[in-house]
Amino acid sequence: MENYSKDLQAKIDVLAAKIKPVQVGSLTFSSPLLLAPMAGITTSPFRLLMENLGAGGTITELISCYGINYGNKKTLDMLKICAKEKVVGIQLFGDDADQMAKAAQIVAGYGCNFVDINMGCPVRKVVGKGAGVALMQNTKVLSTLFKKVRSAINVPLTIKIRTGIDENSKNAHEVVKIAQDEGIEFVTIHGRTKMQLYRGQVDWEYIEQIASDSQIPVIGNGDLHTPLRVKNKLSDTNCQALMLGRGPVRNPFLFLESFRDDEDIAFVATDYLEVILQLKSYMELQLTKNHLMLIQLRKFIVWFSAGFANASSFRGKIFRLQDISEVMKLTEEFFLTLGSAEKKMNVDDAFLTSGHG
Repeated sequence: MENYSKDLQAKIDVLAAKIKPVQVGSLTFSSPLLLAPMAGITTSPFRLLMENLGAGGTITELISCYGINYGNKKTLDMLKICAKEKVVGIQLFGDDADQMAKAAQIVAGYGCNFVDINMGCPVRKVVGKGAGVALMQNTKVLSTLFKKVRSAINVPLTIKIRTGIDENSKNAHEVVKIAQDEGIEFVTIHGRTKMQLYRGQVDWEYIEQIASDSQIPVIGNGDLHTPLRVKNKLSDTNCQALMLGRGPVRNPFLFLESFRDDEDIAFVATDYLEVILQLKSYMELQLTKNHLMLIQLRKFIVWFSAGFANASSFRGKIFRLQDISEVMKLTEEFFLTLGSAEKKMNVDDAFLTSGHG
């Protein structure tokens, strides 16, 4: 049990009791809802927070195989997994099969439950090096890549892809077939093309068709930002699990609320404050530099405040503060003033559309 009040813990327990574990390949997750890898976001403190708020498993942000193999300290620090984390994958990106295999062997020693290959990041600095979603352009090299990485590790290998490069060249079904032939444990499909980035319609029809036809598990991902959307998709999907990305960044209770019934008590502003305090305690255990903690705290606090009254004014004030104690004082005042107010937000507003992995 975490450091939550009796009232908040009771809300969490009621919803957590409704969640059933799911088997995806050889991996068992405590929920069919997993946290997607996001650059600068799915660090160990946030992963741990999401696990204790209902996520069945998590994945690190994308990590360069070259940084790992060069022994770059900043890169190696990204591999650290807290002992409290239950099921976590480490996601690698790169374009060279031998370098990826070497890095995978290293990261498997950090205690991850699986290794994931990033084949979905559309950001120019990743794609320009032939990594991320660029790997989907040359399917001839994928068999060798998968074979070499899988043979280098003793934990399952998974991949995360997009539907394709653009609307005229969707080839996720082809990539999934290669993955199946090479023993990949499961494939996560984000329902957009490279050209869409994080905008436009998610092609759930294509994901569902692949999941229906595939002999290996498929996990669906894309715009599952509200409890209702997640609940509806869970009740009508061929996917063996779903992956949530940007939604939990603004609503940390999304994994739980997706199993909420009308009679269940809602989460309110003071609950969000407790979650922020819990996240801060995780950061204090794992971040040794105050300026890094300040940057991380401020952005999560601002994201969690979205949808509450006067959030815009609060956001402007908090980013001007350079002291953690001042940040926490203003944060407590903001959420305590709101008290039992519930979050009301237009989830279709543009959010994190410039790239997060």
